[in-house]
Amino acid sequence: MNSTVNNLLYKYKNGSIVEKLIYLNVVAFLLMYVVNSVAFLFNYQGANFVYEWFSMPADVDYLITRPWTIITYGFLHGDFLHILFNLIWLYYIGNLFIDYFTQKQLLSFYIYGTVFGGLIYLLSYNFFPALQNTNATLVGASSAVSAIFIGIATYIPNYEFRLRFIGFVKLWVLAAIFVAIDVIQLPSGNTGGHLAHLGGALFGYLYVRQFKKSSVKISNPFANLFKRKSTLKTVYKSKRKTSTTASDKNSQQQIDAILDKISKSGYDSLNQKEKDLLFKQSKK
Repeated sequence: MNSTVNNLLYKYKNGSIVEKLIYLNVVAFLLMYVVNSVAFLFNYQGANFVYEWFSMPADVDYLITRPWTIITYGFLHGDFLHILFNLIWLYYIGNLFIDYFTQKQLLSFYIYGTVFGGLIYLLSYNFFPALQNTNATLVGASSAVSAIFIGIATYIPNYEFRLRFIGFVKLWVLAAIFVAIDVIQLPSGNTGGHLAHLGGALFGYLYVRQFKKSSVKISNPFANLFKRKSTLKTVYKSKRKTSTTASDKNSQQQIDAILDKISKSGYDSLNQKEKDLLFKQSKK
C-alpha cells in the first residue's frame, strides 16, 4: 500500500502540469464520493460537504460568503462521465498546448478560464430572465478546458488532427464544432454550464488574439489590475552580458518562423532540429 502511494506521489511530483491537473481533479472527485459514502453510513441527510463548500453558487449573496468557489468549482465534477470526458479533452488538448507554450502558461489558462467561465455563469443567472430565481451550482473543468482548447485553436488554427474514418481535420474546425455544441444545447437543463463553457472559450480566444498582436507573455492576465501605479517604468535587467542580446533575438526569430510553419502546414511538417528547438523553448 505504501509503495503504491509513494509511486503515485512520485508520478505527481515529476509529472507535467497536465498530469498534475488530472491528478487533482481525480482526487477531488474521489474525495467527494468518499464523503458521500461516509454520510450514508451515518445516515446523514444533508448536502455533501465537499460539494457544498467548493461548488460555485449562482446566488451572489451566497457566493460572497464563499469567494474561493469561483476557482475550486473547476476541480469538482458531478458524475463519472462528466470527469471522464473533461480529463480526456484536457489530456490531449493540454499536451498540444504545451508543445507551443510553457507549462506555467497552461496553468494560467486553466485558472483564468475557470474564473472567466464562472463570471459569465454568475452574470447569466442574474441577467437572463430564463435563469433568474433559480437555485443552481456550477462544477466541472469544462470552462478551463474550453479556454485551453479555443486558445490553442486560435494560435494554430490550421494544425491538423487525423481522425479515424474521417481523415485530417483542421483544429479550427474542431473548435467551431466544440463551441456550436454548447450554443445548440443552451435550451437544455444545463444552460448555466454551457454558458460557462462559452465564457472559458471566449477568454481563450480573446487572450490569444491579443497575444498574437502584441507578443505579450501568456501569464496572469489580470495582474495589472492589482498593481500600484508608479511614475517610474520598471525595465527588465539582465545579468548576462550585452553580447547575448543578438543571440536571444536570433533565437526568437527562429521560434517565430517555426510557429508560422506550424500554423500553415501543421506540426508534422517540422524537421527534427526544429522540433528540438521548439521543445527546448517550451521548457523555459
